Amino acid sequence: MFHTWAWVAWLLAAAVPAFLLDNPLYLALILGAAGLVYAVLGRSSPLGSSWGGFVRLGVLLFALTIPFNALSIHIGDIVLFRLPASWPLVGGAITLEAIIAGAVSGLSLLAILVVFAAFNAAVDHYQLLRATPAFLFQAGVVISIAVTFVPQMVLSAREIREAQRIRGHRFRGLRDLLPLVMPLLASSLERAIQLAETMEARGFASAVQPLSGRAALASQAGTLAGLLALLAGLFVVTYFPQSGTWGWAVVGLGVAALLVIFWLQGRRVHRSRYRRPRWQARDTVLAAASAIVLGAVAAVRLAAPGALAYTPFPPGSLLPPFDPLTGSVLLLLALPALLAPREDEGAAVRKEAS
Repeated sequence: MFHTWAWVAWLLAAAVPAFLLDNPLYLALILGAAGLVYAVLGRSSPLGSSWGGFVRLGVLLFALTIPFNALSIHIGDIVLFRLPASWPLVGGAITLEAIIAGAVSGLSLLAILVVFAAFNAAVDHYQLLRATPAFLFQAGVVISIAVTFVPQMVLSAREIREAQRIRGHRFRGLRDLLPLVMPLLASSLERAIQLAETMEARGFASAVQPLSGRAALASQAGTLAGLLALLAGLFVVTYFPQSGTWGWAVVGLGVAALLVIFWLQGRRVHRSRYRRPRWQARDTVLAAASAIVLGAVAAVRLAAPGALAYTPFPPGSLLPPFDPLTGSVLLLLALPALLAPREDEGAAVRKEAS
């Protein structure tokens, strides 16, 4: 399997274009790449079955954005029908352009959910927690629990529903959901208690050296000074462009101060590792490909913002533009599926680990 940091690089390379791009052709490429990654690497994961829940949620959002956009935006040349103008908010012309714009927005939400679903099914969450910077160990635990909450809840709901069906229970309406909701709530509370007991048994946060009163005050003052310098620098850059050099200098000082404070706080946390994950050649290739995708999207967006933008409203065209070079770069997101370890290699790795 791939290294955790390689997966994080892939997540950034896939999620950032999904957030920034509004071209349905490019979004379709991201969707296809994420789906291929899940099909090759996510099916064997214990959390792989949660993929369907993410996809159904994305399809629901996709279906809701189309009528919402069509009923709220009455702009366009191709009028399909009209609602009475006396109706508040929704009254007016329903245009094809508004429907297409809603479909593009929904496709963007679907792409984001599919990317995170593929990442969630393929990454090792325990290694992801260990990869959290030392000064963010508490936030790392919260993020790790938040990332795995929805997949675990989906798995628990599926197991409870199957058990209820074996016992002869049939879900026909909202009143029949009580035998599902109550065991799901009880299992969630039990899992939370078990997690707390496990963390306490393993000495969570016991390896953190406490700070004295003066050291804690100095750390808080340094963090506040770094944040204020960062805020002041961004204020100067935004409202006084002629003094942009001084503004960026202040931003750099603020970032440097925050990094020093975070490094000092991280030294208070002592960690021990049983086995460090190995960084292999496929991880280097995946990280390099992810950097290429991010760099290409950022360069095109800065050099020619209109090349990645799409709007069906006049004077735009209903057909979205497509750059083959940009599309080829986005296809690099499917690289994890092509570099996935073979069956015999995976068996050898599991045998070596055991």
